[in-house]
Amino acid sequence: MNVFKRLSAVSMIAGLSILTACGGNSASGNATAANGAATVPAANAAPASSAAPVSNEPVTIEFWYGLGGKLGENMESLIQKFNASQQEVIVKGIVQADYTETEQKLQAAIATGQVPAAVLSSNIDWARKGYFAAMDELIAGQPDFNQADFVQTFLSQGQVDGKQYFLPMYGTTQVMYYRKDAFEKAGIDASQIKTWEDLAAAAKKMTVTEGGKTSFYGWEPMWGSGNMIDAVLSKGGNILSEDGKTVTIDSPEWIETWDFFRQSIHEDKTMRIHSGGQGWEYWYKTIDDVMKGQAAGYTGSSGDQGDLDFSIVSAMEQPGWAGVGEGKPVAQAIMAGIPAKAGDAEQQAAMKWLAYFTNSENTAFWSINTGYISVRQSALEDPAFVTFSETNPQIKIPLQQASHASAPFQDPTGGKINDALTIAADKVQIENISAAEALKEAQQTAQAALDKLK
Repeated sequence: MNVFKRLSAVSMIAGLSILTACGGNSASGNATAANGAATVPAANAAPASSAAPVSNEPVTIEFWYGLGGKLGENMESLIQKFNASQQEVIVKGIVQADYTETEQKLQAAIATGQVPAAVLSSNIDWARKGYFAAMDELIAGQPDFNQADFVQTFLSQGQVDGKQYFLPMYGTTQVMYYRKDAFEKAGIDASQIKTWEDLAAAAKKMTVTEGGKTSFYGWEPMWGSGNMIDAVLSKGGNILSEDGKTVTIDSPEWIETWDFFRQSIHEDKTMRIHSGGQGWEYWYKTIDDVMKGQAAGYTGSSGDQGDLDFSIVSAMEQPGWAGVGEGKPVAQAIMAGIPAKAGDAEQQAAMKWLAYFTNSENTAFWSINTGYISVRQSALEDPAFVTFSETNPQIKIPLQQASHASAPFQDPTGGKINDALTIAADKVQIENISAAEALKEAQQTAQAALDKLK
């Protein structure tokens, strides 16, 4: 699923009971030094028979991830494959409802000290506070890791103050999925949709209204600020001024773009959103509308490809705007981290698992089966990926879009700017409040938070 999830839900909760097996400094296979590297006996050390007994039991660790549906199934498949491939580490996958719940539960686990060894989550502010372990020495201890083979734009997103705190597991970007029969029936050529204005016209043409109510929608954006931020970036808008001192989310580019969506949803009724529910419920309802013939298409994650039937739908890149240029939506790495409170042995075991997941063969497997973007350049030469892409061209769409995408916004306020945008998005998408009003209020809230950093 999309990384651009409900940021307003990132208010942290505590007091959740966490399995005590998650963390701690439990005993494991080899003794370890303070820096997490395996200790090596000196040349004149006593024979092994006189040394303290060393356990040959594998290190069991928990890996938390918020993935459902086929994404969760593919993750479990790779976990089982990893466990069967060696005898030093056993990974127990612990499924959370979504990315937000993963972070919420991780905060509670950090508070108690009972943390998982690895988690599909990243938080730069937490890394600076010491909640995550720097990975550089752990990476250096992995044979054949080949850090240069990673897609560097993804790898750099996991770096904090010159150190690697998070490892990209896969890349994602929001692309467009459309019903081939709906486009054909309306005489619309998807290759000719180059702008949001083109899409609006196509959506209007495909929308079906009966008795004053829309029974078939021309398009469905995904709930939240993510899709609308992508469209703003494509129009030339920015979140901050060049000097980083001013929040610019009430500029004409923002107001015009967000009001485009408000009007399409509430006035033209050619678009709609699903909101609320548990976990990914709203996401799957949006997908179901398209797959069940209730909408012509939707904007969703590249990772949705594993849940879609491409005999029914096809994919295309997000458009740009007339007179501006091609689309520039965000391309983001979904990253994993190792909590600092995990024991040395657990941290080493976690890195062994993360290195396995991101090797060339497995990142290609993940891309083929999910639609997410591979994090290694060599994965594009993987024989299975090459063969798959020849008969499934939709797998290339996220890669093509990522080549001209925007970098994800790093919120200097620790999330307050993103929170303000999420609240504003709900006002526009759900409450039908004008973009000018919603964004002006969001700008004032965000600017106040930014000013406190001075």
